[in-house]
Amino acid sequence: MMQVYRGWLFGAVLALTGVAHGAGDPEKGKLIVTAGDGSGAPCVACHGLDGAGNDLAGFPRLAGMDAGYLVKQVRDYRSGARKSAVMSPNVDDLNDDQIADVAAYYAALDTAPTSLPSGAPGTLALGEALATKGDWDHYIVPCETCHGPGNVGVGSDFPKLAGQHPTYIKQQLKAWKTGTRNNDPNHLMLAIAGRLTETQIEAVAAWLARQDPKGGK
Repeated sequence: MMQVYRGWLFGAVLALTGVAHGAGDPEKGKLIVTAGDGSGAPCVACHGLDGAGNDLAGFPRLAGMDAGYLVKQVRDYRSGARKSAVMSPNVDDLNDDQIADVAAYYAALDTAPTSLPSGAPGTLALGEALATKGDWDHYIVPCETCHGPGNVGVGSDFPKLAGQHPTYIKQQLKAWKTGTRNNDPNHLMLAIAGRLTETQIEAVAAWLARQDPKGGK
């Protein structure tokens, strides 16, 4: 039964990857990132010109993220499919071309591994196990099943997790767990996050944040 479940999930991942999005212009995107579109705060205010984000504030790292994934998330904020009191009013006037330009800008940026204080060995070991092996006794698949080897992302549906800020990872897992975020493909994350304990969420966030976003060891 477990092999059937694993095979179904892998098939779902393959079916959901490779979604086409129009290519944006990074130079035009940089103008919007730095100056905004005249109706909201510029992206740089929260995510930085370098796309590094801010862990304490819960603003995610955008540098090096897949452009198609970024496009979908901003469109979802704009439409209300994804809720955020911060993001929604700042992107509600962006058109599709502007969104594609901003996504292209951030996707093209290089990103360095995150420098974080050392974590508790037991916490990091649990996080690594969840990310790479899962917890099959509780039908929690490893993060790598969907997010790829090294958790560096797969296509435009499964974002890069390696090197993402731990605060943001925890926020999103808890949002899926409570159902306040539900814009994931086939509600895969809703199902998985709903089975995670608070301890597991802390652990997997801590471990993923310490991984090389380029997939290095």
